[in-house]
Parts: sequence; C-alpha cells; structure tokens
Amino acid sequence: MKVVVAGATGRIGSRTMMRLRDHGVEVVPVSRRHGVDVITGDGLDEALRDAEVLVDVTDAPARTEGAGLQFFRTATTNLLGAAVAAGVEHHVVLSAVGADLLWSDYFRAKLLQEDMVRSSPVPHSILRATPFFESIEAMVEKNTVYDHVHVAPVLVPPVSTEDVAVAVAHVAVGLPLFGATEVAGPEMRRLDELADEWLTARGDKRVVVPDAQARYFGAELRERTLVPRTNPRVGHLSFAEWLARPVVHAQG
Repeated sequence: MKVVVAGATGRIGSRTMMRLRDHGVEVVPVSRRHGVDVITGDGLDEALRDAEVLVDVTDAPARTEGAGLQFFRTATTNLLGAAVAAGVEHHVVLSAVGADLLWSDYFRAKLLQEDMVRSSPVPHSILRATPFFESIEAMVEKNTVYDHVHVAPVLVPPVSTEDVAVAVAHVAVGLPLFGATEVAGPEMRRLDELADEWLTARGDKRVVVPDAQARYFGAELRERTLVPRTNPRVGHLSFAEWLARPVVHAQG
C-alpha cells in the first residue's frame, strides 16, 4: 500500500507518517520542503502517482480573517483533482469536532473542506478531532486581557497529537468510511480548568476568568460544542501527563 501524506512536516503529519510506517506501508511525504505545494499544485501529480491512499493533515499557515477559507478551498481543490487523476482509492481528511457548529473563519473553512471531500468521487473518511493539548496554550495567549485569561467554562475531552496520529493512520489503512468518525482524549474536562492547569504548570501568574461569552478562536461556544456526538476513538495520554513532560509545548 502506498500512502501519500499532505502536510507531512506538521505536528500531526510527522507523527502520522511514523504511525503509518508502523503499519508497514510505503509513505510518501507531501510538503513544500519535499518539493510539493498544495496551493500551486506543483509536484502533486508526481507525488500521487500509483498512490492508493491520500491523507490530508494540512493546516492553514495563518489565522487572519479569510486565510483559512482561501487555504482550504485551494488546497482541497488541488488535492482532489490530483487524487481523481491518480485513481486514489481512499481520501482521509483530518477535521475538527464542532466544525459544523462553530461559526468562525477557521471552522467554516474546515466545514467547507469536509463538504468538498464528501462531494468528490474519491471514497473518503473524515476524522474529526477534539482540541489538541497544544491549542490550550494558543487559546490562553489569544484570550488574555492584561493579566486575565477569559475562557468559556465548557466541557471538552482534549486529545494529544500522538493519539490523533494513531487514529489517522488507523483510518488510512482501513476501508473508506464514506462519512465521519471522531477521536477524543481520555478525560472530560472544563476548558477554563485546563487553561488554569496550563498556566500553573508553566509558573504563569495570569488569572483565568470563567466567561461564558469568551470565544474559542473566534467562535462562540456552547456547553457541549467541543464534545464528540458519536462513540469516538479514545486516546491514552492525559493532559496532566502531557504537561509533566519536560519539553515546552509551543503553538505551531
């Protein structure tokens, strides 16, 4: 089996490639570093030649208004076109839990990506993930007002990027789902409590303010917006175990 991974050098992509190799498949990386550009389409046809599976774990390089929609519309159009031309048998896309409920530029872009994949003739699987542990740090920085961090006190089972990569690889080597499945972390937590634990672990004196009106990367949250609605694949690494690691987990 030959599996092409678009977004191969990213946090999820690099881990997914390792997990796919654990399954004993041939893995072809797609990224600008490897001479392939999903925005211009340069190198895509060659990379996908004889491929059976295309895994898309790309992400928009910027969070400015409109950037997500432009990126995912263009990248998905190019990837689907190349996949059809190459006769790819399975297209796997990583998306986000709540993509159809969260109204912001980024999540609307992810929903557009899902819709494009569903409309394609290529058999597909969509894997929706709950927020990554790393997103807690990014949210804290985005929601800071002076020394206070405003966070909505909603439920979320955050997941590690390692567990997401395992799930992506597992879906990729299986049969197409022709629909969506979900992956989540092992614990149901409150988003504001996670933010507070992240600050405490880093020795940061900022104060978390539970705020029902606080946005999540521009989106308004309800109590269970970030909670899977089906029986998700459940990861193993807890948030506390991740925080205890000596490596500083930066946004990226």
